[in-house]
Amino acid sequence: MAIETHHAQGVATLTLCAPESLNALTIADLLALRQLLRTLQDDDAVRCIVLTGAGTRSFCTGADLKRTLPPAEPFARGTLRGRGADAERDGYTRLLDLSDLELWKPMIAAINGYCLGGGLELAMQCDLRVASERASFGLPEVKVASVPAAGGVQQLLRAIPSAHAMKLALTGDRIDATAALRIGLVSDLFTSENLLPEVHAIAERIAANGPLAVQAVKRLALETAHLAPRDFIVQANLQWGLLRDSRDRIEGRRAFADKRPPRYIGV
Repeated sequence: MAIETHHAQGVATLTLCAPESLNALTIADLLALRQLLRTLQDDDAVRCIVLTGAGTRSFCTGADLKRTLPPAEPFARGTLRGRGADAERDGYTRLLDLSDLELWKPMIAAINGYCLGGGLELAMQCDLRVASERASFGLPEVKVASVPAAGGVQQLLRAIPSAHAMKLALTGDRIDATAALRIGLVSDLFTSENLLPEVHAIAERIAANGPLAVQAVKRLALETAHLAPRDFIVQANLQWGLLRDSRDRIEGRRAFADKRPPRYIGV
């Protein structure tokens, strides 16, 4: 699979390009995706990342089952290696977990078609999920006597009410885009033709904000949701203090006073 990249207006769009396999991911694809995301996190010209799949049939259906066969060595040995070393011996499940990459730039999943299994696990690690009317969602692992290996059950419980999450996880059933919008799995729903233009419009609005502030908001959301109010307020105040004297925050206040658009530079 090729992963196409496009940069415009501070937004980097990554497109998974294997429509013949419903954009399923091989080990090589996962390694390439992880490296691209690392690069984009450190690219000051990029302020928001959009992840999508080629074609109208699928966003991503997880791992390519024909090209991710079970490793020959015991599972325990692989888990005690680093992710890269495990992948060299055909261990792939941990590659779907992006938490070790420390991606603080906002990510939007633009979902057109199937978003199943590891594809949904990937989408749920994005900060926003926006879908077309063609989209459908599910964690079908129990139907093949397995479980979501990259935190899918836990991510689903954080994304939507537990009754809906457990119904999806235990039945392995799929839901359509309208149901996903109703239960809050996606934030917006558009026609297939309008999906990417509308997602890019959202991404550009995010990219127009103070880039350090946007990343600080994401960091607070990910790192403090489990804390008690006393503790998460301390962390919020700390992030506020880190930004207090930044040039962008000063520019934002000046632009407000001058009634003009701010010109943020990320410092």
